[in-house]
Amino acid sequence: MILAGVRARLRALWPGGGLAFKAFLCGAVLSLGQAPFGLWPLSLLALAAGIWLVSEASGPMRAAGVGLFLGAGHFAAALNWIVEPFLVEPEVYAWMIPFALAFLSFGLALFWALAAGLAHLARGRPLVALLFAVTLAGAELARGWVLTGFPWALIGHIWIDTAVAQWVAFGGPVALTLLATVAAALPVALWSRSRRWAVILPLGVIALAYATGAMLAARPIPEATAAVVRLVQPNAAQHLKWDPERARSFFDRQLDLTSAPPTDPMMPPDLVVWPETSVPYLFRSGDTVAQVIAGAAGVPVAVGFQRVDGPRGFNSLGVIDTQGRISATYDKHHLVPFGEYIPFGDFAYRALGLSAFAAQVGNGYSAGEGALVLDFGPKLGLALPLICYEAVFPQDLRAAPRRAGWILQITNDAWFGEVTGPYQHLAQARLRAIEQGLPFLRAANTGVTAVIDARGRVVEALPMGVSGFLDARLPAALPATIYAKTGDWPLFLLLIGLFGALLALSGRKDA
Repeated sequence: MILAGVRARLRALWPGGGLAFKAFLCGAVLSLGQAPFGLWPLSLLALAAGIWLVSEASGPMRAAGVGLFLGAGHFAAALNWIVEPFLVEPEVYAWMIPFALAFLSFGLALFWALAAGLAHLARGRPLVALLFAVTLAGAELARGWVLTGFPWALIGHIWIDTAVAQWVAFGGPVALTLLATVAAALPVALWSRSRRWAVILPLGVIALAYATGAMLAARPIPEATAAVVRLVQPNAAQHLKWDPERARSFFDRQLDLTSAPPTDPMMPPDLVVWPETSVPYLFRSGDTVAQVIAGAAGVPVAVGFQRVDGPRGFNSLGVIDTQGRISATYDKHHLVPFGEYIPFGDFAYRALGLSAFAAQVGNGYSAGEGALVLDFGPKLGLALPLICYEAVFPQDLRAAPRRAGWILQITNDAWFGEVTGPYQHLAQARLRAIEQGLPFLRAANTGVTAVIDARGRVVEALPMGVSGFLDARLPAALPATIYAKTGDWPLFLLLIGLFGALLALSGRKDA
């Protein structure tokens, strides 16, 4: 009886092979607006086509099915880098690739399916299209929070390389998503009534957002500070990173880059930064490894390392002073599911032999206590540390106990391959800088190591796949933005208001 009911619901959800293919294709084309391609006009056209398919569905369940395949196409294409960790040891993990890609794509697409089904609470294509624009933005907001969240490849990320991105300082990344969904829904809503306005109105909305964004980006920004930071990029290939025969050479490479003469003799570094898990040894404050690093730098060094505290392991950032002592430590607290920890990990390891990919040994890491701010002294000031994946969560930056003067990210983007993942990660770092009004410095193992100013502009960078260092003056901070103060609450209330208004309008038309 129960199984029969489940089968009936699944049949109602299935939109048919042809419609499922069209929706999946629209989602895949939509993903081309993401970095590194940035084809946002093509994304908007694909999104408009997807909204049309949802609005033409015969009911909420069929619409949810269309939304499911629309989202799956988008996530399968945008998150194609998810296969890269399985290729580090392909003889062990490659068989999981199709299952992981399908699980991630269709799992995230459930948010879009719900949004599409809710859109059919309205009546008639125009209102369904507009309501889907609102519910889809709401689904993207929820995706950043539910089950620890995963706000990667948000629809609004298509604007990152445009002046429109400056609006993130007011409404956050989902405000950019709402702009995209509304701009794509307007032609669908207006086409049957006025084809002229179906073209003019969305173009006007985009032009207005672009022009005002350009004005915001053109506002003056204070001159960079006198502090100089050296960012080290060792370019350690992931499949060789933990090889005992190669680990020492990568470590020595970082020592050489650390002790190299400054690019400009007038700009000696005040701080050196190594990327995530860049120290291949377990070490303690004042021991030989820490003293060797301190001796190579002559200034404090922020390093990514693994540390053990009793039975628990942590993915950490440590600050080594000039005496080789660890003066401050930050433990990553927003861990990657299945990468740094396995949900129900003890059972998964005992029963299935599954362990986290990112850990050198064992079942992964433990979460740190939460966000904190590090004091690098009077010249460098306060910095908010982030480790890798934490940079994609706006709420993690807002959780800091006090406002920092700049953001420091250490990361190992070798896990993401070299085609799309690292560039999407960099793009999100640029958004975080605009959101907070703070400069953002990132040291990446294989790239892209970069210095980003408080307007989200990449000031200096090292490309993918090279070893080297970057000596750069620390850009100046701007005053706290509206989004830094309020977070997503204003947008959440706006979405609730729009949802209610469109439903009320639909009820009035039915009457």
